[in-house]
Amino acid sequence: MKRLEGYMHGINLGGWLSQCDHTKERYDTFITEDDIKTISSWGLDHIRVPVDYNLVEEADGSYIESGFAYFQKVLDWCGTYGLHMVLDLHKTYGYSFDAGEGECGFFDSVQAQERFYRLWENFATRFGKYHDRLCFELLNEVTDKEYGEKWNEIATTCIARIRKIAPKISILLGGYYNNSIEALKDLPQPMDEGIIYNFHCYEPLIFTHQGAPWIDSMDTSFRMPFASTYETYDQASKQQLTQFTESMDAYDPKACMGVEFFEHLMEEAVAVAEERNVALYCGEYGVIDRATPEDALAWYQMICSCFDRYGIGRAAWSYKEMDFGISDTRMDGVRQQLCNIL
Repeated sequence: MKRLEGYMHGINLGGWLSQCDHTKERYDTFITEDDIKTISSWGLDHIRVPVDYNLVEEADGSYIESGFAYFQKVLDWCGTYGLHMVLDLHKTYGYSFDAGEGECGFFDSVQAQERFYRLWENFATRFGKYHDRLCFELLNEVTDKEYGEKWNEIATTCIARIRKIAPKISILLGGYYNNSIEALKDLPQPMDEGIIYNFHCYEPLIFTHQGAPWIDSMDTSFRMPFASTYETYDQASKQQLTQFTESMDAYDPKACMGVEFFEHLMEEAVAVAEERNVALYCGEYGVIDRATPEDALAWYQMICSCFDRYGIGRAAWSYKEMDFGISDTRMDGVRQQLCNIL
C-alpha cells in the first residue's frame, strides 16, 4: 500500500494552539523549542499541530499576523530538528467537533464556507512552499454522517482552491463520525497524487476513554483492564456508552482482546486505500490517563503492530496533558518502550 513517507511515527501537540484559552501566555509557554527537541530525540519523524481559527482570525474574519507567526515558529523548529509537520485546522468559523465550543451553522452557511476557503488559501500562500516537510489537514473530525455528502463537496472545492496556490503539498482528508475508519469508503475519489485519507482511532472506546468526564453517559469512576474478554468489552460498552462504537459481535465472547480486533478494524480501509492508490494516515490515537501506563502500553503495542503491518502513518494523542499526555510523569516507566513503537 502507498505510504506517507516522513509521517509514519508522530505525536500531536494538542492543547497548544487549539482547545485552549487562546492567550499569549498559553501560546508562549505550553510548547517551546525544547519540546520539539525532545520529540525529535524520541526518534519520531513528525508532529501534528491542531490550530483553531481563533489563533489567526478575528471575530470579523480579519487575520491576526501574530497568530500565523506562532505557526511559522514551530515550522522553523521542525526544520532545525529534522521533523515533518501536519497543520490541522481543528476548529473553523461555524464548526467544531466539540459542541461545547458553540460553533454551528458551517454546513448550511455559504458565508462560513467561503471564510473556510479563504483561510486555507491564506495558509497555502504562506506555507505551501514547505511542501517537502508540511501537510495540510482540512478539518478535524466531521461529526454526524448526515454531513458527509456536503463535507465531500466542501472539501473538493477547498482542495481545488488550495491547488491553485500550492500544487505540491499533501492534503489530509477525513470523514464523518469524527474521522472514523468506517467513513473512508465514502470519501470522494482522490483528486490527485497528493491526497491522503485520514482517520482517527480510539477503539475500543470503552477502554481508551474509560472514566472520561466529557462522555455524558460515562461513570467517571469506571475502569477496566485492557486484557478483558470481548464479552466484558461488549457489556461495558452497552452500559457506559451511547455513542457510535465498534461492535464486538465478530469475536469469541470468552476470548481476551487481541490483535485480530485491530486487524479486522483496518481491513476495509486498507482495501479502499489499495483500490484508490491512496496512503492512509491515523491523525489521532491514544489512551486516557485513567488507564494504567502498563495497559496503555499494551494497547499501543497492539494497534501499532497493525499500523506497521499495513504501512499506515500516525500521530499519537497527545504529547502533553490533555488527559492523554505521553510526556507526563505518570508515563515515565513505559515511555521509552512506547516511543519505540509509536
